[in-house]
Amino acid sequence: MKRTIFMLVLLVLGTGISQAQLLKFGIKGGLNFANYTGGSVSGIDFKTITSYHAGIVTELKVFENFAIQPELLYSTQGSELRELGDQVKNELGYLSLPLLTKFYLTTNKLSLELGPQASVLVSERNKIDTNDTKTFDIGLAGGLSFKITDGIFISGRYVAGLTEAKKEADVKNSVIQFSLGYMF
Repeated sequence: MKRTIFMLVLLVLGTGISQAQLLKFGIKGGLNFANYTGGSVSGIDFKTITSYHAGIVTELKVFENFAIQPELLYSTQGSELRELGDQVKNELGYLSLPLLTKFYLTTNKLSLELGPQASVLVSERNKIDTNDTKTFDIGLAGGLSFKITDGIFISGRYVAGLTEAKKEADVKNSVIQFSLGYMF
């Protein structure tokens, strides 16, 4: 009986230790280059704005070369609008939840990431208040990530908006992200 209990305790401890290696948590942050795409508004030119993103990352390894990577990020997107010489910077602050599949391409250093991203609008900064921004945004994210060390990584990603960002204009969010992060 004592031997059975001892073996059961070892099994539970061994499972817990092996699960800890499969699940990692981290933080990341970096630059956004955001703009509107997909539509045109008469007399208005859209220009890229430089902004930022930051948040937490989780990686759940499913197989040796495959993982699921959910993230929770604050991401500033939008565009600069130029109309007849006037400039209006439209900054949209989103709480974004990318749910990425991660395919390791080489020796667990370089990986390809692809998946959907859902975002909720939490702030908006304009020189003029138009109240025409939609509060929910869906996008498709894809990019590459490279582990510099076991903890430090860099990544580049493109997020293409699939839903319209504005009620009165046929435009979608588009953002290129460059990140630096650390996995614990």
